[in-house]
Amino acid sequence: MSLPTKPSPSIKDWSADDQPRFKLKQHGSQILSNAELLAILIGSGSREESAVDLCKRILKSMDGDLDRLARMSLSELQQYKGIGEAKAITISAALELGRRRQHTSKEQKQVVRDSRSAYQVMAGMLADKVQEEFWVAYLDQANTVIERQCVSRGGVAGTVVDPRLVFKEGLQLLASGLILYHNHPSGQLKPSKADIQLTKRLSDGAKILQMRVLDHIIVGGQQYFSFADEGML
Repeated sequence: MSLPTKPSPSIKDWSADDQPRFKLKQHGSQILSNAELLAILIGSGSREESAVDLCKRILKSMDGDLDRLARMSLSELQQYKGIGEAKAITISAALELGRRRQHTSKEQKQVVRDSRSAYQVMAGMLADKVQEEFWVAYLDQANTVIERQCVSRGGVAGTVVDPRLVFKEGLQLLASGLILYHNHPSGQLKPSKADIQLTKRLSDGAKILQMRVLDHIIVGGQQYFSFADEGML
């Protein structure tokens, strides 16, 4: 005869010092673990485990990698017992806000000095994408970013770029320099033959229009590949 499963204690039944919301209120968010912060978002767990234990299980399954969590779709999040549609949407929305904060906090008069600063212009927007996108940052004569533009979105394996769209925006902005960006959702940073050919085609076209392609950055997770650093421009 099997015994009924004993319900996991609710977070509300814990001592105040152990409750994530109380800890955040009293001591600030910085002392909370990633699991505790995630538990505050979802609010509750299941009969078998508390919200914190559920979040620990989710994070453990991806080795604590928040980038992997940010790339998960709603349906993938709902594969975890205890995560329904509403909780999955809450997690996804919170991570998107974090991504946008990272991006917008750097928008004011960014000056590109090297490949690292060029990467940081778009890292927050491209690092977690599960489909390939191609972006261009347009710069003035002082290498200050004027505008960013997504010129193509594709699938997991690639995207098609129309040079006319790239240069149309550059001419309207009177840009002096361009930095090309695209992501590799696989995390593989090595440029393909098509990447190399496209870079040359855009670089040659920019020169005719008295603009210059300063770099082409391939973003793969939290790492990047720079055509300029590798002497490929």
